[in-house]
Amino acid sequence: MAASRVNLGFRMWMPNMPMILLHASHATASTPAQAIFRILPRMTKHEVKEYLTKIYNLPVVQVRTQNYLGKRMRIIGKRQIVYAKRPDYKKAFVTFDSILADTGLGSRVPGMEGMNNEE
Repeated sequence: MAASRVNLGFRMWMPNMPMILLHASHATASTPAQAIFRILPRMTKHEVKEYLTKIYNLPVVQVRTQNYLGKRMRIIGKRQIVYAKRPDYKKAFVTFDSILADTGLGSRVPGMEGMNNEE
């Protein structure tokens, strides 16, 4: 029985890696917009950039990453001590292009300015 070789020439990349937004800062006159994501440790900088540009059409300039070790815990019971560890994770610090700027509108909805003062 001969093993068939899978054609790896055409692969479709589907995002199955979660990215959790931890913090975002707006662009100012001197600094561009930045965001911090919590990602899986196996994700690379290139994958983070491709994920944000191809799926969300965001102009990413730079991606920096930091690896974190999970917290080690000692749980003391009545009869024994149990050691546990939280999972490791990685943070991605993403810097966006200066095109992505704060519009200054915030959460104001046009036409709704005087709605909450009516009695």
